[in-house]
Amino acid sequence: MKIGVSTLALFPMNFEEILNYLEQINVEYCEIIKEYPYECVDYKLVNSYNFKTSVHAPLSDLNIASLNETIRKASVREVKESMDLASKIGSDVVVVHPGQMAFLTRKFKTQIMDMALKSLYECSKYAEELGLKMSVENMPDMECMICKDLDELHELTGKIDSSITLDVGHAHNMGYSIHEMLKYDNIGHIHLSDNDGSFDNHDAIGSKNIDFKTLFNELKGINFDGVCVIEVKKRDEILKSLDYIKNLII
Repeated sequence: MKIGVSTLALFPMNFEEILNYLEQINVEYCEIIKEYPYECVDYKLVNSYNFKTSVHAPLSDLNIASLNETIRKASVREVKESMDLASKIGSDVVVVHPGQMAFLTRKFKTQIMDMALKSLYECSKYAEELGLKMSVENMPDMECMICKDLDELHELTGKIDSSITLDVGHAHNMGYSIHEMLKYDNIGHIHLSDNDGSFDNHDAIGSKNIDFKTLFNELKGINFDGVCVIEVKKRDEILKSLDYIKNLII
């Protein structure tokens, strides 16, 4: 089982300090969120470390499903820049959010989904040119989000031959059981955090009520060979999560 750690929990430390810390705790896989203040990552610095990487495209101020064409194009450009970084540091996977519905556009869900599909298709083709895999993430239970529903995400990614990044915390927040989360045939990447179901808190794994024992047993049963990335919000939660997972999969 491949286990990685997102840079999320170490935000906003100096980027080199983040890499030093992850190396110190013997992390094998690191997921870099290309988000301010890490929007200009020194790829030579990353390549000086031994861990393998994935890249998460920016989360803030972007909307690849925007009905405003200027914003949509700018958002796509930012995603492509994340893919450029991934290519330079030897990453296999770039995680992308599917976009969202702005307040006054929520009556136009069909058009928004069309824009999401258009943008993701363009980004997927760009990733393919670079020899990368684009993976689209399911969203938590927030009114503005699209692709909270895993069936909706599966249908969307199927149209562009992309994989799903299954965010277990998001899916739990949406009321999915572990078995329901893992029924899809194109899950290529996984994000791990815990919550009590009421909100996407990104708590330490094992601290709330997600059934991670069943999750890892089922992942083993389907021979999942992607990376499970710990995506928690505090530094001390990284070690707690790593210890909890080690005890589960020994």
